[in-house]
Amino acid sequence: MSILDIIKNNPQKLKELEYSQLNQLCGEIRSFLIEKVSKSGGHLASNLGVVELTVALHRVLNVEKDRLIFDVGHQSYVHKLLTGRMDKFSTLRSFGGISGFPKPCESNCDAFIAGHASNSISVTLGMARARTLSKEDYRVVCITGDGALTGGLSYEAMNDAGQSGEPMVVILNDNGMSITRNVGSVAGMLSHQRTKPAYYKFKKGYHKLMEKLPGGKHIYNLTHSVKTIIKNALLHCSIFEELGFRYVGPVDGHDMEKLIYFLNYAVEANEPVLVHVVTKKGKGYTPAEKEPDEYHGVGAFDPEIGLICNGNNSFSQVFGKELQKLAGENKKICAITAAMASGTGLSEFAREYPNRFFDVGIAEGHAVTMAAGMAKQNMIPVFAVYSTFLQRSYDMLIHDVAISKLHVVLAVDRAGIVGEDGETHHGVFDVGYLSQIPHMTVYSPSSYNELRDMLKAALELGGPVAIRYPRGKEGSYRKGGADASLVLKEGSDITLVGYGILINEIIQAASILEKAGINPEIVKLGQIAPLQPDDILASVSKTGRLVVVEDTVSAGSVGEKIAALLLEANIPVRNIMLKNLGASFVTHGSIPDLLKHLRLDGESVAADIMNEMFGV
Repeated sequence: MSILDIIKNNPQKLKELEYSQLNQLCGEIRSFLIEKVSKSGGHLASNLGVVELTVALHRVLNVEKDRLIFDVGHQSYVHKLLTGRMDKFSTLRSFGGISGFPKPCESNCDAFIAGHASNSISVTLGMARARTLSKEDYRVVCITGDGALTGGLSYEAMNDAGQSGEPMVVILNDNGMSITRNVGSVAGMLSHQRTKPAYYKFKKGYHKLMEKLPGGKHIYNLTHSVKTIIKNALLHCSIFEELGFRYVGPVDGHDMEKLIYFLNYAVEANEPVLVHVVTKKGKGYTPAEKEPDEYHGVGAFDPEIGLICNGNNSFSQVFGKELQKLAGENKKICAITAAMASGTGLSEFAREYPNRFFDVGIAEGHAVTMAAGMAKQNMIPVFAVYSTFLQRSYDMLIHDVAISKLHVVLAVDRAGIVGEDGETHHGVFDVGYLSQIPHMTVYSPSSYNELRDMLKAALELGGPVAIRYPRGKEGSYRKGGADASLVLKEGSDITLVGYGILINEIIQAASILEKAGINPEIVKLGQIAPLQPDDILASVSKTGRLVVVEDTVSAGSVGEKIAALLLEANIPVRNIMLKNLGASFVTHGSIPDLLKHLRLDGESVAADIMNEMFGV
């Protein structure tokens, strides 16, 4: 029997294992992850990189009582394995299965929900302060990454946490770049000396003794100052120490014995501590080690031969290629990404126009405001960003872009239902928050050709413009154009309104309705803000019935706006059906499964119309 099988239903047995057994366990976990993720898809490279670190944390902490917080959370697969969810791993990221991110509703070992970067230190400090106020006894630890430290929220939190003195541990998982000059053999030696149990015991005793002696506090402060001067002369102080953290590291993130040693020290230090752990993304699987970005988020693949490159188009790839082409015609066009060059289709643009490509890291607010500065000085910045991450820029969109009517183009990728990553990643709020911003124009293409045409229009339009498009490939609708609205099919019995990728579901629903003897009219919107309602009002005046289908929350939806316009225009309507997500978050699963669950697929739309409006 494998060690993983022994501990899967009794995680506490991990604390009884010898170091050799812990290392064997890490090997078993890597094999398990490669096998399972190759079938389900998911975040592979990041999880392979934190196997030893996660096992060491579970050895040191009691995660049912102590609080372990993940930043982003896509690297939590090992944690899930070690907390009783091994038998459910075949359901990873599937509808009704376990999430690819921490979820407190899934397990009390998941301390906090995660999906976006840079928030973990803030959460950790909040929990530490709650522990102190309630006079409880538990440890609070978070894992954050070097990428998350490009987000300003991390530094706001560290500045507060360092000054608070609250006992807490921040583990910096450094798998991509050097964060501090505090590296090398001297740093390792000094860190090792500072964290020896005997040294730490002496330091505590010396401090207590000096507090009791007359003038002792002055002597302690003097000797501490001398020690700090000598240390800084040998080794430049890290930014973390300047912010009030005790810095420990760098620590080899794949050396189990050292990890456990330093983590034990950190959780007993009774002050804010940052442990700098150096790991390798994709550790233990050669293809992922060589191409960690390619194995960051993957679909199913053959673990024996690795990923096979799929050259088929997606909305992201079409956007990137078209922007690259247009940038060749207009030297004012620049591209901006927030650590998502590949995901947003900008890799080739970056190679061809390196001087006009800017990766700002995980700093979406900064990206928007920087774009505003560029636009003010007559450049044409295009910020390609996932819808769910653009949420972090809301204030900047209003204050820095819209008030001044600056020509900033937002390429809003992953709009609508995006699938397996779940609640934190669905782009279901941008319709509401973008359309309420004055001077903002919002396009929603339904095909690759429309995306190309709308991108051209956005670059020429002036003022703030957003083009929102879905994850993945186009459907059966392939026409082009940048029309604000278009009557796709004339009918007499009911008006069907939609936009974006869901126009394919509406076309399917219309076909089913026709077979049932119902003649629907289809109005497709290309521009959802400002809304151009003439075609819709004319159609509903004729049919007397309206159905609006959209994968967004109800508040601020296009359907709400249309219903209000009909009331304002005093147009009589026998039936209105607004098919959207209501006031809820959407779980994880494949896009077809989720659309069916939400009754937004063509068959469900047709069935609901026939049942509720026509009694068929």
